[in-house]
Amino acid sequence: MSREPEPAAFRPHRVVVLALDGLLPFELGIPHRIFGRPKGPDGRRLYEVVTCSVRPPGPVETDADFAVQVAHGPETLATADTLIVPASYELGPVFEQGVLTDELAAALAHLRPGTRLASICTGVYVLAAAGFLDGRPATTHWADAERLQRLFPRIAVDPDVLFIDDGDVLTSAGVAAGIDLCLHMVRRDHGTAFANEVARRTVVPPHRDGGQAQYIERPVPHPQHATTTSARAWALGRLHEPIQLRDMAAQESMSVRTFTRRFREEVGVSPGQWLTQQRVERARHLLESTDLSVDQVARDAGFGTAQSMRQHLQAALGVTPTAYRRTFRTAVGP
Repeated sequence: MSREPEPAAFRPHRVVVLALDGLLPFELGIPHRIFGRPKGPDGRRLYEVVTCSVRPPGPVETDADFAVQVAHGPETLATADTLIVPASYELGPVFEQGVLTDELAAALAHLRPGTRLASICTGVYVLAAAGFLDGRPATTHWADAERLQRLFPRIAVDPDVLFIDDGDVLTSAGVAAGIDLCLHMVRRDHGTAFANEVARRTVVPPHRDGGQAQYIERPVPHPQHATTTSARAWALGRLHEPIQLRDMAAQESMSVRTFTRRFREEVGVSPGQWLTQQRVERARHLLESTDLSVDQVARDAGFGTAQSMRQHLQAALGVTPTAYRRTFRTAVGP
């Protein structure tokens, strides 16, 4: 009588953060804050976060007035399921000439095929110099985008977005965009509910779409100017209903033209794009956390029909509603 194979032992997804001299302490800490939080239903951590250097264990200089003591050397890269390269201001020939140092090349040689790669801000130069971004789209801080494109012409650099997900390689703009990128990876790995819980604990917005503009012309409106905040709150309370642009503008007593301009200045996308993003997020939440049919989810999220929702989720996530639910479905209480 044949025996049933025993289930594989649980192993958390290992995120290895590469600490380079001149690193920015804030960005070094982002992966630990985001990936160190998620736990499964059984209470076990879903990720293990480890920091390593390109040298044997020891101090790594930062751009501040202190160094960080890193306990792991480059061989740790061989254990990574995901590698994250935060920003550094001392990349030397990587930044100046687009070539890896011998030390950095030897460290990256430890990576296993199939390792997911990600960068925050100027960390993208490391991935680019290693050839991981050839023929791919990528982004970085808007102030460095032109230089990145000039140094690596084979990369399709987009200077305007917060982050780019190209499957097994992800890149982000600087500072807070690194939080958006890491939350996006949690969302991609385990669904919206997990990512939202991490965001709540970190006290940051649960979702900023990767295509949102890095630089918004008027992030803080002049005190004497009206904002679009009330209109957004009004729309979020009735996503299940048809919402016209003129109705949103009316909430702020603005003309459609003025409202549209002010909205884009404050949010970075058009009202229509923003509405679609919110409806996609609503659909994801319902698919994960309820037993509603796909047709009902489509209506409650404001897409009207299952076909319309299918098209929008396919465009935004690359999967159908059914496939998304099958991947990220969480148990619903009685």
